[in-house]
Amino acid sequence: MIQFNSLSKRRGSQSVLSDVTFQAMPGRVTAFLGPNGAGKSTSLRILLGLDRPTTGTALVNGQPYNRLREPLRFVGSMLDGSGAHRSRTARHHLDWVARAGGIPQRRVNEVLEQVGLAGAGRTRVGKFSLGMGQRLGLAAALLGEPEALVLDEPVNGLDPEGIRWIRSLLRGHADAGGTVLLSSHLMAEVAEIADDLVVIAAGHVVAAGTIPQVTGGYSSLEDAFFGLTGGEEARR
Repeated sequence: MIQFNSLSKRRGSQSVLSDVTFQAMPGRVTAFLGPNGAGKSTSLRILLGLDRPTTGTALVNGQPYNRLREPLRFVGSMLDGSGAHRSRTARHHLDWVARAGGIPQRRVNEVLEQVGLAGAGRTRVGKFSLGMGQRLGLAAALLGEPEALVLDEPVNGLDPEGIRWIRSLLRGHADAGGTVLLSSHLMAEVAEIADDLVVIAAGHVVAAGTIPQVTGGYSSLEDAFFGLTGGEEARR
């Protein structure tokens, strides 16, 4: 389980997050929604130990990420694409991640096959399309066969077939008892896959619950999103 407890973050005089509290539960896909600059990426970075909160906690199974003994077996993550150096091959990148995480090397071939990159393992990342880079990022996230997946805009750059594939992958992970927390700007995709929604605006959680609970009183998820986050002005 992933928990954000009264999480706040300040940078100088600016409040980036204020009292962010929500959970992402096993067996469910939780979508984290908000306009650009709302605090989604900062929240996920704090969860993964890449930034520090001013107050509050972000926990995985009751512990901060940096205290997990084998973090890649608990959480697989993808922030800002694949994270691979452009001069490395896909296989080299995954080999390095596996060694760093104490993961058997056999998993490299398995995840390359799983994400549809089995034929591109020796290709340098600099030659990858955006969609291939997303698939490589997902491969790294899956290496440790983690309980939870934390993904920032996972369908960015994927074609319709790729979007359908990742929808099936994430749904299958949750249905097998895993936890999925993802951010996305694609309302139609969120409506297809998510069980729970958390909506954040200007650093505050403005709504949380199941899709029917969050969208009640609105004609669509898109209308609910703009209504809860301040309408069209929130996109500017």
